[in-house]
Amino acid sequence: MEQCLFCRIVAGEIPAEIVHRDENVVVFKDINPQAPVHLLAIPVRHIARLTQPEAADGAMLSQVFSVIQKMAAEQGLDEGFRVVTNCGDNAGQTVHHLHFHILGKRCLSWPPG
Repeated sequence: MEQCLFCRIVAGEIPAEIVHRDENVVVFKDINPQAPVHLLAIPVRHIARLTQPEAADGAMLSQVFSVIQKMAAEQGLDEGFRVVTNCGDNAGQTVHHLHFHILGKRCLSWPPG
């Protein structure tokens, strides 16, 4: 996906503060953080949204969640954190590459905001 912002970050075409990279997952700091810790975990392979992975993506998505757990531990989020994904325009998805926000180090109320 040539025009996808996150694909371009994965390819190194756009700078990002990457905190984790492996063959399937990249995690980087959000440029507009909504909490003291605000990371984005994305699959390396372009998947537009949560409803569009293929059956073969199961192991990769499992790895994404393992990396999220690792990042939470490394960031000291023992007292709690939130993982958010927006699926579609009406849910607030602005970059159409599956991504998970990892937010922590502040009290996160419900409803979000």
